[in-house]
Amino acid sequence: MPSTILVVGASRGLGHALAAELVGRGWSVVGTVRDPGRRTPLHALADAHPGRVEVETLDINDAAQLDALHRRLGGRALDALFVNAGTTSHQDTPIGEVPLEAFVEVLVTNTLSPMRVVETLDDVVAADGLIGAMTSGQGSITNNTAGSREVYRASKAALNMSFRSYAARHPERPLLLLAPGWVRTDLGGSEGTYSLEETTPLLADLIEAKRDRPGLEYLDRFGATVPW
Repeated sequence: MPSTILVVGASRGLGHALAAELVGRGWSVVGTVRDPGRRTPLHALADAHPGRVEVETLDINDAAQLDALHRRLGGRALDALFVNAGTTSHQDTPIGEVPLEAFVEVLVTNTLSPMRVVETLDDVVAADGLIGAMTSGQGSITNNTAGSREVYRASKAALNMSFRSYAARHPERPLLLLAPGWVRTDLGGSEGTYSLEETTPLLADLIEAKRDRPGLEYLDRFGATVPW
């Protein structure tokens, strides 16, 4: 029986590419999209792999939708959960000048909501199943010598810290924070260093390898530990 992963934020970009890569490796995938009325590449992936890809609806900032997804998934024992959703804003603005509404939106979407997903859905993941999230090397406090993208950096550093808190309560579970590098996607922009095609297999390798290693790791695309 194939392993099953829930990829939150799989309609396009890295989330969709990761879902497609894992399906190609024999996994079954449950992927989420925000707009149930809009066809996405994930729907095409589901059409191409009937019975292997399920499409679910979730806006991670909507607590009612998250609770409803939890009810629909009730009783399952997924092998992995990976949260990919994220956003950015005011990339060239010093943190003290970022409007309150923009700061709150990025911190809620990149930090609070992913952790709510983890806390709400961890009981539908097998006790030894992997839980992970897409973070960024820009969330490393140690490596921040250049500044810029300050609100985004803050949100990813907060996500990393929140995962460490979760790990302290769940030391037996494999937990993974992935920093994929600057990838050419809608979020990363067209000037990114890496393509989806070269990035996604590396990330899938790390997810598969981490399943047998309990504890939290913060890794870059090549499996090297990123300084906190």
